[in-house]
Amino acid sequence: MKVLSTFLVILATCDHVTNGYRILGVFPFQGYSHWIMIEPLMEGLAQRGHQVDVISHFPRNKAVPNYMDISISGSMPKFENNINSTQIFTFNHFSIKDLIHVTGTMLCKLLAHPKIQNVIKNPPQDPPYDLVIVEVLVSPCFLAFGRHLNVPIVGLVNINFPDWLNKLHSDLFNPSYMPSFISPFGQQMNFKERMHNFFMAHLTFAEFLYLTSFQMEDVEKNFGIKNATVIDLHNDISLYLVDSHISLYGIKPLTPAVVDVGGLHIKNDNVTLSSEVQKWLDESKDGCVYFTFGSMIRIETFSKEIIEIFYTSFKKIAPVRVLMKVAKKEDLLPGLPDNVMTQSWFPQNAVLKHRNIRAFITHGGIKGTQEAIYFGVPMIGIPLFLDQYLNIVIYDKKKVAISLNSIHDVTEEKLTSALNSILKDPIYRKNVQKLSKLFVDRPMSALDTAIFWVEYVGRNGNILQSPIIRLYWWQRNLLDLYAFSLFVVIAVLLILRFILRKIKTFLFGSYMDIKKEIAEFTKKKNT
Repeated sequence: MKVLSTFLVILATCDHVTNGYRILGVFPFQGYSHWIMIEPLMEGLAQRGHQVDVISHFPRNKAVPNYMDISISGSMPKFENNINSTQIFTFNHFSIKDLIHVTGTMLCKLLAHPKIQNVIKNPPQDPPYDLVIVEVLVSPCFLAFGRHLNVPIVGLVNINFPDWLNKLHSDLFNPSYMPSFISPFGQQMNFKERMHNFFMAHLTFAEFLYLTSFQMEDVEKNFGIKNATVIDLHNDISLYLVDSHISLYGIKPLTPAVVDVGGLHIKNDNVTLSSEVQKWLDESKDGCVYFTFGSMIRIETFSKEIIEIFYTSFKKIAPVRVLMKVAKKEDLLPGLPDNVMTQSWFPQNAVLKHRNIRAFITHGGIKGTQEAIYFGVPMIGIPLFLDQYLNIVIYDKKKVAISLNSIHDVTEEKLTSALNSILKDPIYRKNVQKLSKLFVDRPMSALDTAIFWVEYVGRNGNILQSPIIRLYWWQRNLLDLYAFSLFVVIAVLLILRFILRKIKTFLFGSYMDIKKEIAEFTKKKNT
């Protein structure tokens, strides 16, 4: 029996490997905060026996079986620890136009990179690619890989499903209760907020279609695909893997081709701290606050006034300790309180997992806030740009965070008050622990879910695509039926009017003629 069991395991493994797919991953964005979701997916697929070829800025430090790097590292400036306070205040007014320029149009120029050109012109044939996974947001030019290689496309969305992708995919976006990507509102909106959200969503969609249309020049130049539109390339997508979850962003209508895999990047095992940080946290008997603005932001470049606000508030909560991530400690304003430890990087999952972490000061990035939810840590939100405002608003309304609105609104009184509330009021920890249970309550992990659906597309192709992609926009919205119905109603009314006039003439025409003759006779007689 033992021999038979061993044989069956070996047979299953061999069958799995022989049926593995060859997958091309295309991830041109140079941002580590995005990569931490991509990395476990591609490595997970490789571990499942699929051959993955990955175009990215983040090659492996050590070889991984079935995983081949196609590195374009160094072709773009790094974002990590490279955004200062001046840029932050510019980003505070970041629009969809800016987003498309920075992470869309500029990225499309990478299609001319020699290594990407080699994949385009000399794709492997033994075996050929079975499907392509592309990060999707505002650079549809890379979706042309699917059409060029004639294989299904899986779109990886590193944020909550944005309104423009929702409208392109299924047109199920409803601005009455679904906030736009850059609207600072939750699902419960008053009249003014719904009006703002309505116009913002439609304006954003129009801007997206117009501004990304210029990327089609890069598509034609590099792939030789003529007359393709932004809508055409999005219609090629067979599956969306979205960094979202119903416990966080609420209920909304989605087709089976949109799969939530929020938290895919979270690692709950094999995460360790340095001995110095471990000792600092273990000895934080009164608790510890973790403070970071993510992988890109250099906190030490903020103004003297803002840094002093943080210092003063941190002093006031002592003996509670603070872990503060800064890129360059030497650039930090003098006067760092004794209860604050700084480092250029912390293993965030390991920090948030520690039993003595009591609060998380965050800019509201989707990855960090998901990690805080997962490990049950309440937050203080200071959003800086884009979807961070929406993320913090949502968590503030759920009473798992306190929003300070923006970096411009931060004062010592507000920050100290927020810290004391989070540290002393048990309702925030109770709420976040409840939300954590909802977030992790799934039939299988986010990674296993993503891998299953990628393999499903590999087996079944475009079966999940919505039939709406074959309709024109006026057909999607039934405008042709409304117009036809209006035409029929107007035609019927005109016909009825014509008939009634005829009946009136037939019934009363002679009487009116006699009445007219009598009137004329009477008039002549009187004269």
